[in-house]
Amino acid sequence: MSEVPIRVAIVDDHPALREGTAGLLARERDIDVVGVVGSLEEARALIEGDAPPQVVILDIRLGGQRGLELLTGAHQARSGRPAIVVWTAYDVPQYVAFAFRSGAAGFVLKTAPTAELIAAIRLAASGGTYFAGRPDLGTASLTNRERDVLGLLLEGLSNDEMAGRMGVTTRSVEAHLTRLYERFGARSRTELAARAAREGWLDVPPGRVADGQAWAARRSGA
Repeated sequence: MSEVPIRVAIVDDHPALREGTAGLLARERDIDVVGVVGSLEEARALIEGDAPPQVVILDIRLGGQRGLELLTGAHQARSGRPAIVVWTAYDVPQYVAFAFRSGAAGFVLKTAPTAELIAAIRLAASGGTYFAGRPDLGTASLTNRERDVLGLLLEGLSNDEMAGRMGVTTRSVEAHLTRLYERFGARSRTELAARAAREGWLDVPPGRVADGQAWAARRSGA
């Protein structure tokens, strides 16, 4: 263990959970909890302050905010930015993948033992990474054309409208959609669009799930 305590901040919108976790972490001789906040604004203030944390424990959802927005620039941790360990109740492989691709130093479930969170903090502080689940990077293999199709699908365009926007035939669009259905086990445009939005296939933060569900409801006539 380092003789200098690791400066840690906790960002979570549940007061009892963040305060309780701060108390548990404070028992560790090599950890100094320097901030316990519940919003992105407060987290950014800590990071930009005179004595920023080395490691930030970050919840995915902060009320109506998307915690993962704080990951912007997280890959620069070694040049002054804090390392960020995502801490969430959502056991979704695609969330792990998004955190991984966005430069997070770790991903830990809230149901995990405190010892696991502590291990992630220590590794992150030393420049390492700790991911509770293996990132599912399967969607990274999407072709540029498939990404175009998914992007237009999320906008709610019909096959004909997508073809016109992309400058291809409607049959070509249908072929791309069929392959996407088969690859991801989707049974309809609605299901494919909802999954793409919810699971961040186009590097959209998980907070967009509500948009995807609303789009699905409109297209299905609900």
